Amino acid sequence: MKIAIFNNDAVSSQAITKKLTLALKKNNIVIDNNEPDIVVTVGGDGTLLGAFQHYVDQIDHIRFVGLHTGHLGFYTDWLSTELDELVNSLVNDNSQSVSYPLLDMTVVYDSGEHYHFLALNEAAIKQPTGTLVADIYLGDQIFERFRGDGISVATPTGSTAYNKANGGAVLHPSLSAIQMSEIASINNRVFRTLGSPLIVPQGQEIIMKPKSDHFLVMYDQSDIKVKSITELRFRVADKQVHFAAYRHVDFWQRVHRAFISDIE
Repeated sequence: MKIAIFNNDAVSSQAITKKLTLALKKNNIVIDNNEPDIVVTVGGDGTLLGAFQHYVDQIDHIRFVGLHTGHLGFYTDWLSTELDELVNSLVNDNSQSVSYPLLDMTVVYDSGEHYHFLALNEAAIKQPTGTLVADIYLGDQIFERFRGDGISVATPTGSTAYNKANGGAVLHPSLSAIQMSEIASINNRVFRTLGSPLIVPQGQEIIMKPKSDHFLVMYDQSDIKVKSITELRFRVADKQVHFAAYRHVDFWQRVHRAFISDIE
């Protein structure tokens, strides 16, 4: 088994990475940051998102393990004080995994070129100044004309982030669906949107056709050059992300811990 370690730049994360590297080598585990079987992230949820994008072309055969240098997050199961237990789990790896849905975003340019991007958390289309105007299609059918600050399209695990702040529902990751939520939409006697989050199942698409070039497209921690984008398509991806199931924390426990109480 080959292990990659992906850490952020914090001093504490770098120190833990050194300890983890020594412990893995002591147990004769190969460190391979190019073609690993398991990626251990050291930092927080943002670090794991960065690792996912770094290894996105290899996610079919990679499992992720998150080690948090602060409080436990939505994607991180281990604390820095549990380094020995984590190493023991890696040494006795059972190849089990927990898999979650991903977002597939297709960006279409007026030249006809199109590119696919995968997101673990969400994609957001935002207008930094003025009003974003875009036609929203569900499949091939026009659904509404949106006016407002933007939209967010989230995976079930990403539903607890920007989507929740927009008033969206928290979805369990066993549901193969994506959710679109509105960011400060304009609703009055002249302009009208549904005004509620949309949950779209696997096999259906949300299509957004913007009416200007003055918006931002972001996914996870990355962004896309916007000029001449004519269409954005969102659907549940064919691929999934895989986490090592050593002691993968139940999703509702994560939600409870993050938003209600971390006291058992």
